[in-house]
Amino acid sequence: MKLSIYNITGSETGRDVELKPELFNIEPNDHAIYLDIKQHLANKRQGTHKAKERAEVSYSTRKIKKQKGTGGARAGSIKSGVFVGGGRIFGPRPRDYNFKLNKKIKQLARLSALSYKAKENNILIIEDFNFEAPKTKEFIEMLNNLKIRNKKILLVLSEQNKNVYLSSRNLQESKVVTISGLNTYDIMNASTVLFSEKTINNLQKND
Repeated sequence: MKLSIYNITGSETGRDVELKPELFNIEPNDHAIYLDIKQHLANKRQGTHKAKERAEVSYSTRKIKKQKGTGGARAGSIKSGVFVGGGRIFGPRPRDYNFKLNKKIKQLARLSALSYKAKENNILIIEDFNFEAPKTKEFIEMLNNLKIRNKKILLVLSEQNKNVYLSSRNLQESKVVTISGLNTYDIMNASTVLFSEKTINNLQKND
């Protein structure tokens, strides 16, 4: 599969890139994608949630009414979860949501995600560029030239570029990552994946 390389003005450069089928044309594995995204979202959870249970609520421990003769259920403490202001029954406690996932599963998930984007023609290649200073206006102009302004954009660079990153930071639907930070969740969450020319060459050279 060949893709033309564009510049930031939206014009074709006359060059193209041949996408390797072992990277961009495999049979997608939906379950691998599910597991990788599940782990990614789980790792982002702080897990600091906490509710007080009956042993932690600050109330008197006296018996609030006599055991028998009231016609109602027995009640030993106002701390019970059945009363307003009482402790939470089986409430959340701080915990770690991380879980292990094999490296090969994660690799399969990423390749599956890239293959989906390639089949849907949602991958664009842009020649290497830079901004002289962080300017969101220039980043928006580039997206308009490429006709992807109102889509969720994932721009993948070969290395960190402060000016490009700062130019895109205020745009809610645009995200800039380096090739080392490319993950399945970001690929699937984006409408269009935009690779720089150097990035796509490095990706196909290393994998």
